[in-house]
Amino acid sequence: MNDTVKDDQLLGKIAAEQAISYKQVKSVISLLNEGNTVPFIARYRKEMTGALDEVQIRNIMDRWQYIQNLEQRKEEVLRIIAEQGKLTAELSQSITNAEKLQEVEDLYRPYKQKRRTKATIAKERGLEPFAKWLMTFSKESIDEKAREFLSEEKEVPTIEDAIAGAKDIVAEWVSDDADSRKWIRKETFRSGAVVSVVKDAEKDEKNVYEMYYEYEEPVNKIVPHRSLALNRGEKEDILRVSIKMNSDLIMSYLAKKWIQKEHSPVAPVVNEAIEDSYKRLIQPSIEREIRSELTEKAEEQAIHIFSENLRNLLLQPPLKGKVVIGVDPAYRTGCKLAVVDETGKVLKIDVIYPHPPVSKTKEAREKFINLLREYKVEMAAIGNGTASRETEQFVADILKEMKDEIFYLIVNEAGASVYSASDLAREEFPNFHVEERSAVSIARRLQDPLAELVKIDPKSVGVGQYQHDVSQKRLSESLHFVVETAVNRVGVNVNTASSSLLQYVAGLNKTAASNIVKKREEEGKFTSRVQLKKVPRLGAKTYEQAIGFLRVLDGKQPLDRTGIHPENYDEVKKLLVSLGFTTDDLGSEELMAALSGLELKSVAGELAIGELTLKDIIDALVRPERDPRDDLPRPLLKKDVLKLEDLKAGMELQGTVRNVVDFGAFVDIGVKQDGLVHISKLSNRFVKHPLDIVSVGDVVTVWVDSVDMKKGRVALTMLAPS
Repeated sequence: MNDTVKDDQLLGKIAAEQAISYKQVKSVISLLNEGNTVPFIARYRKEMTGALDEVQIRNIMDRWQYIQNLEQRKEEVLRIIAEQGKLTAELSQSITNAEKLQEVEDLYRPYKQKRRTKATIAKERGLEPFAKWLMTFSKESIDEKAREFLSEEKEVPTIEDAIAGAKDIVAEWVSDDADSRKWIRKETFRSGAVVSVVKDAEKDEKNVYEMYYEYEEPVNKIVPHRSLALNRGEKEDILRVSIKMNSDLIMSYLAKKWIQKEHSPVAPVVNEAIEDSYKRLIQPSIEREIRSELTEKAEEQAIHIFSENLRNLLLQPPLKGKVVIGVDPAYRTGCKLAVVDETGKVLKIDVIYPHPPVSKTKEAREKFINLLREYKVEMAAIGNGTASRETEQFVADILKEMKDEIFYLIVNEAGASVYSASDLAREEFPNFHVEERSAVSIARRLQDPLAELVKIDPKSVGVGQYQHDVSQKRLSESLHFVVETAVNRVGVNVNTASSSLLQYVAGLNKTAASNIVKKREEEGKFTSRVQLKKVPRLGAKTYEQAIGFLRVLDGKQPLDRTGIHPENYDEVKKLLVSLGFTTDDLGSEELMAALSGLELKSVAGELAIGELTLKDIIDALVRPERDPRDDLPRPLLKKDVLKLEDLKAGMELQGTVRNVVDFGAFVDIGVKQDGLVHISKLSNRFVKHPLDIVSVGDVVTVWVDSVDMKKGRVALTMLAPS
């Protein structure tokens, strides 16, 4: 079979798996091979892909990579077995048809170069012919046959030694059989159980793993977060975890498969070899494989949840055009304050001591009120760390007295301290203390969460579940993809963006992003997209990939402030002229009315562009600076404080979803601890996963279910009381 036919088959396979057309898959693979980025393909090559989104394109890319690796491994295995002169037509066919890497490895197992095992030692001692004789189930005396293989020189002095060695060889044959392994693996998944017992309770000071001290759950029922919890308990040496299998059933299967003549005098010896094979070789190996597979599935789920939460966090609506005071709360060291203008520029840095042990409350009030008045502050952003609730009370009391209406918001400051101590923050604010930088970050997170959060390692933003227990490489790759998708979906103002934000733009890397900022600082604002061609390390391909996502808002060319790619400018101008408009009319009511009456198919034909591209162009002409985040619900603004003691069962509240996990959602209702809405309390209908109902940043109506004052826990429900 030639490579083209083979590739076509593989592409067809992916198309069937992803429920899309062969043509779409082929287009995506060829676009990726040409060096195009996922965001660019998703936004500017819709005609070729049938408007597949970034996630679908990434799935095709990952699957193609897996299949390529699988094919490569098959070729390697076939070559090694052929070199040994042991490749039969049947084996070749089995390897070629294998769908998973695991199947290929099972088939290769008997031919693999092994480390020195009991079986290899027995073979060195000349006992393989004896093992083969055992498998003929002869009626001859086993002891008589064993005598033929006794040898002082080869260290087989007794009949027992000869039989033991032959049994070791048979045990390895049984263990190496691909069909047996496949059946046992499948049966263990079907009827096995994950079992955990306590190993060292003293190490579990907070009784975190108490429910797992004596625990059992079917392998096929265990949910991902429990797999990760058991792994962690085992890693911390608190639990002992194992897979319990139905060994009688498995032994019965193996005996039936391997013992051809039950009444042969050899049968009991072969049966012992089978039992040894299962207990010593197969069972530990299958257990490792199943634990590994459960972990892999659990990691996939944890990474998926983290990614979805991060995406929703990054796409939180910005509060544009507001002067904000950021407050980084603390007790002893004081609350650091940062006033920033509408563009995020720092106007003032200060510190107040409203809380014990210093308790300069009167002075703190005066200073805070003066800052609000002097800088005409419109919003307060309070970090949710230590002393947050006391600071919230302090701020809320002041805001009630102000003549102008000023709202405040509790901002999730996860990762702010990571940013504040980073090289990037030192570069941005060389003369500020760590906490002062943190106050700036908190204020800016309110103004534009995306622009601020990209400065932080995504793993530090506090919206995950067991993120430290998963493959850090896979987690980083997945989170990078989420940030990249969010940044390109929103678009970037090339004249205000930090290099941290620019490096996520399709096609750009750290160096190109830094060079854009450097050129901007040296020569002033960019006035057109074309100027970016002169940026060092920004070649033709990089320019093509990135430019549509980079906006020049007040430049010479009005189209530069839209998401329209320069490759379509000529067609856009032609369209505008045909309607009697120019590029200066972008976003006007008149242009909007003229565009709404267009017949897409015929206009696309006249302009020789695709209908999907034309539709995107029209959207951009109608709303030139459209930010997809503007269509989302606004954050929940607050004027007053709630205490844990104020909560009563049945009380109705509004809250913001802060984190979504496998078993529910944590909602900020304005008290010290986020309340948990358990998965069973999210909806009246069956909920497969909380993400199907809520997302990070959602503003939801909840009712208090119960309050545990001692543990400071609040249980919430989204089911309205009847």
